[in-house]
Amino acid sequence: MEKGDVTKLAPEEDYSVPSRTERSPDQEQSRYIDRELSWLAFNERVLDEAHNPDHPLLERLRFLSISASNLDEFYMVRVAGLKGQVRAGVKELGFSGLLPQETLEQIHARALLLIQRQQACWLTLKTALRAEDISVIEPEETTPSDRDWLGNFFDENIFPMLTPLAVDPAHPFPFMPNLGFAIALEFVRSADGEKLNALIPVPQALDRFVWLPGDSPRCLPLERVIEMFLGRLFPGFECREIGFFRIIRDSDIEIEEEAEDLVSSYLSALKRRRRGSVIRLKINAGMAPQLRRLVFDELGVNEQDDVFELDDLLGLRDLSQLIVSNRPDLLFKPYNPRFPERIREANGDCFAAIRQKDFVIHHPYESFDVVVQFLRQAAADPHVISIKQTLYRTSQNSPIVQTLIEAAESGKSVTAMVELKARFDEEANIRWAKDMERAGVQVVYGFVNKKIHAKLSMATRREGLGIRTYVHYGTGNYHPVTAKIYTDLSYFTCDPVLCRDAALIFNYMTGYAEPEGLAKVSISPIDLRETLYELIDDEIRNARAGKPAQIWAKLNSLADQGVIDKLYEASEAGVEIDLVIRGICCLRPGVPGLSSNIRVKSLVGQFLEHSRIACFAASQPLPSRQAKVFISSADWMPRNLNRRVEAFVPVENETVHEQILDQIMVANLKDNVQSWNLRPDGDYEREKPGDDRFSAHNYFMTNPSLSGRGKALTDGGAVPRLILDND
Repeated sequence: MEKGDVTKLAPEEDYSVPSRTERSPDQEQSRYIDRELSWLAFNERVLDEAHNPDHPLLERLRFLSISASNLDEFYMVRVAGLKGQVRAGVKELGFSGLLPQETLEQIHARALLLIQRQQACWLTLKTALRAEDISVIEPEETTPSDRDWLGNFFDENIFPMLTPLAVDPAHPFPFMPNLGFAIALEFVRSADGEKLNALIPVPQALDRFVWLPGDSPRCLPLERVIEMFLGRLFPGFECREIGFFRIIRDSDIEIEEEAEDLVSSYLSALKRRRRGSVIRLKINAGMAPQLRRLVFDELGVNEQDDVFELDDLLGLRDLSQLIVSNRPDLLFKPYNPRFPERIREANGDCFAAIRQKDFVIHHPYESFDVVVQFLRQAAADPHVISIKQTLYRTSQNSPIVQTLIEAAESGKSVTAMVELKARFDEEANIRWAKDMERAGVQVVYGFVNKKIHAKLSMATRREGLGIRTYVHYGTGNYHPVTAKIYTDLSYFTCDPVLCRDAALIFNYMTGYAEPEGLAKVSISPIDLRETLYELIDDEIRNARAGKPAQIWAKLNSLADQGVIDKLYEASEAGVEIDLVIRGICCLRPGVPGLSSNIRVKSLVGQFLEHSRIACFAASQPLPSRQAKVFISSADWMPRNLNRRVEAFVPVENETVHEQILDQIMVANLKDNVQSWNLRPDGDYEREKPGDDRFSAHNYFMTNPSLSGRGKALTDGGAVPRLILDND
């Protein structure tokens, strides 16, 4: 397929959901897996890692915390959206064949089971922690000296932060923020027996656990410490009933397309987010009926649909605070990422290494410092004329942001494409965007109705009588913290064609004009979908001609109906399809007459699989040098293909091609230690490795990659060749 042959999408067309056929709801449901239920299945796999005895104990606790945090965000955004559809009276079937109300009912039933499993897991881990001398104790387990210390700690560190509130006609129920945690109380005044309802909002700035002094780590949940000293907050009253509750609010943001000032609109929307409607309420199972009624009525929740009762700890996301650093024996062994030998051989000169040959950095196994060093060198190099950079998410005190500021202050032309619509990072993005503007960076906020999700960095440098451009194409964010746990790819090139495409993409993002003449890179929402369809069609034609026809893809999510239907078509034409989908997958594999040649697996383990890769056989069995290999910032979802600016980049350099196809993809497909296989019914089954155990994560931690090795490859440092087992 020639890049220039791709037909452009008409901007007003929406290819995410083709016109509905005359299928019945049952037929629709049998063809696709519901997006939300597939996400819950992913979070169940995350929770399963908290039960995995192969992981160290504190890492299991981390997985439980992640599972709880994931579920919170799911309710803030996805469930909030469904509830909004129900309130609006939406009766349209989703492409999985469910009405919004039906989806909510299934979510509620499955989430209830998930929450019960989380609680049971916590009790198991709490017992295991105690066996390791890390104890979460109850007030009745404290000694007199413990209580004396806790009393002093309460007076000095907790009491000043608390605001006890009476709740009566003169003192209305206060506003509780998203993720707010509070204690509801019923008191009786000792002097006259008068009843009083009260509330103690627990500030989120306080740590959730209070650690006692001593040789063995012991702590109490913050709310139990407050309970011990209620008399200091309400002197003269006797506590009759106490209950704990925690709320989740609608935290999605919608921006009017006509907004004239995107930053001001987002600041207003962020304030509205904090006051969104209550989507979920968790209470302790022993809360008295009168306190329940008070909380339910004041928060406006439906007891049947919005409330979960828990026997133990509320807010399991806070369990990450129990991961103590002085017990390395209970954590994953520290992993120090490699620094590419190619750059060392070039005496640290990134530009010289890139000029020698394209290379790819495989995070987190190879250091993100390479990306930072590339930009720092560009900022400091007097021959560099301009730097252009996309920023979707980054860290606090980001070295990327600081480098862009330094480059602008030194007189370079610096452009930063800042995406305000990076969910839950909007406020931080606005803050550091303003810092860059003050330093002279040209900050562009992109489109009102599209997210800038492409990962691009470009430096233009004077060399000799001309200029040369250097480009970084990535699959992940410019975030040095997440780069230590997310598996992503950083592709460095000075190929003139790929660099010109990058320049055209930046011009599109800053000037809105659709790029003409993209030679190799496809972008959404312009032509990425059509490129995918053409590549799949090529495999269909090869299969029908009796030639080898295969597709390998690695993604975070697959939820686009058009792409799924195209993969179904390819499967029934005889194309062998292997998909590694970490999270949501709405495609049903292995269904006779529909997807009999499609296999789907998910990897969940020590690192979060995040890189997006697509490989097409091109008439030779995979893996081969003839295969067409692409890396991308885009998952195969409607939002990525229709409403985001994404890049889909071909990999043609021989060494990089081999690294991505023969090493990364083969290792992911070969993994049987952290892999789950998707069944046609939508459930996942964990692989049982037997004697031939192979972990992709362990493999990459112990084997250096190809393209960054430089002379080491020719000096006896070859990487072991992986052979994919074929049944």
